[in-house]
Amino acid sequence: MGDNEMRDPNVENMGNEERKIPIWAHLIALGVIVAVVVCSAIALLKWNNGTVKVEGDADGDYEVEVLDQIFLLPEDKKAGHTYDEEETILMLGNDALTYDMKESGFAGQVSEKLGATCINAGFPASTVACKNKDYSDEYPLDAFSFYNVAKAISTGDYSQLLSSAEKFEDSTYDKSAETLAAVDFEKVDTLVIFYNAQDYLNGRIGLNPDDKGDVITYSGALNSGIKLIQEKYPYIRIVCMSFPMCYAYDSSGALVSGDRVDFGNGKLTTYLQFMMDNSGETGVSFVDNYYGTIHEDNSSQWLLDNVHVNAACNEHMAQHFINAIYPDSEAAEKND
Repeated sequence: MGDNEMRDPNVENMGNEERKIPIWAHLIALGVIVAVVVCSAIALLKWNNGTVKVEGDADGDYEVEVLDQIFLLPEDKKAGHTYDEEETILMLGNDALTYDMKESGFAGQVSEKLGATCINAGFPASTVACKNKDYSDEYPLDAFSFYNVAKAISTGDYSQLLSSAEKFEDSTYDKSAETLAAVDFEKVDTLVIFYNAQDYLNGRIGLNPDDKGDVITYSGALNSGIKLIQEKYPYIRIVCMSFPMCYAYDSSGALVSGDRVDFGNGKLTTYLQFMMDNSGETGVSFVDNYYGTIHEDNSSQWLLDNVHVNAACNEHMAQHFINAIYPDSEAAEKND
């Protein structure tokens, strides 16, 4: 057909109608997209509010993904070290260990279930991060931060811990400092780092992007402290236990879950991510007590107040720890 030849408009319209997608097809596609978006939003809302139903929880079944990261100690790290037949676990932390130091506490539950020797060297109200970069007598609690405790372990100098403990009326500081100073690290097989949410509640900085080892930050102190211990005692397996959920007061004075309150350094889940990241970077195991443990629907059964847990929660976390770190032990619950 030549360029100047007339085209039949009826033929062109018939071609366009054959290629045109029906309106109902557009509506169906739009409906599918809307349904996906709505379902995703509902799932995310349930997750953030701690109401997603999952299997095996205290209040019914709660469907969450527990974020454990388990690493075995490389054989080259064990070289030259003699292991005895007794499992010895050194536990460092704060109220997660010291609020209940009886058999019903976390350390007591692990010892009873596993048949291991558990050394509880926790210091009440302490944090992972230091408040001050350099220790000051004006804030003696800094001596018991994880980083400074790790430094004492790596140097073998416990003088700062022992002298700072005298500044507190609570005898737990003295007992834990003396216990730690007397530890025979040749017999320690596993070291557990278990702090509750004090760093978050006390407004400790989460991360210094210009100095990832900054000890006045949660991430930096954790990373630096772990590396000090690894360098001194490479044959000791290290396990980071995450804090469980707690409550905090928002700007309006309302008491809400910590995963919904940001004090300027991130929400509680931000600190959880920092622990996960540093555990992965340093090659230490991470046991997740945040997801699959306390949530808003069962908190009245497992929390004594807004932060501290009861014996039932300690038992749950102790069993979780054993299942994750000692899966071949008789104390582990088998999930066949």
